[in-house]
Amino acid sequence: MMLPAAWMVPDWPAPPNVRAACTTRAGGVSAAPYDSLNLGDHVGDDPDRVSQNRAIFQQAIGARPVFLRQVHGSRTVRLTSDTPDGTEADGCITTDAGLACTIMVADCLPVLFASADGCAVAAAHAGWRGLAGGGGRGVLESVCDALRQQGDLAGAFAWLGPCIGPEAFEVGPEVKAAFEAHDIGASSLFNGHAEGKWLADLPGLARRRLAALGITQVYGNDGSRAWCTVSNPSRFFSHRRDRVSGRFAASIWLV
Repeated sequence: MMLPAAWMVPDWPAPPNVRAACTTRAGGVSAAPYDSLNLGDHVGDDPDRVSQNRAIFQQAIGARPVFLRQVHGSRTVRLTSDTPDGTEADGCITTDAGLACTIMVADCLPVLFASADGCAVAAAHAGWRGLAGGGGRGVLESVCDALRQQGDLAGAFAWLGPCIGPEAFEVGPEVKAAFEAHDIGASSLFNGHAEGKWLADLPGLARRRLAALGITQVYGNDGSRAWCTVSNPSRFFSHRRDRVSGRFAASIWLV
């Protein structure tokens, strides 16, 4: 696997047959404001350039990335060789080698999972709506249920990719209330900001949910500025910062 130096590779003790990568803006053919490796086909970029970018990505990782139609929900699908791009879901899992569970983002949090025995990998698109879910069940719970069906969830690994950081994610009271409705302790991850507004720690909220699910081996995004999509315009796409923006991707697959 020969990845561009500008891309990210998780630093975690996942099983040896697990591979993962997270793209940045670098390495593609799209023109501004989608420069250059935009993988989103729904953001106004030239379709031919998006197709070229996706081909670059697939060749680099040596696996077929399955691009979902993400709707900020909690549905998880099992990927097989017949799963088409555009399948509606915000989580995915596979036990098939050569298929990459792939999440596209431009501020939301991508979460990658690997079972301890290396038999299954999964990915989740965790914006605040999908993370909060309803009744305390969101996309992380959905993905973990799917992983549990493949075996014991104990010892599973999770990696959090880049997302909007806790210094930039201004939200209204309804977002805070959505998390507190299930977990009053989540209030510690919201800091008062402007009148009636809060700054939310999205990776912190995800870590809290993962801990409640029994996943304690969590790596990647620690909420620092280096991981913030808004604060690093030359490296990451950000919808909140730019409004018109490309999408980068986090993928995980078995070999």
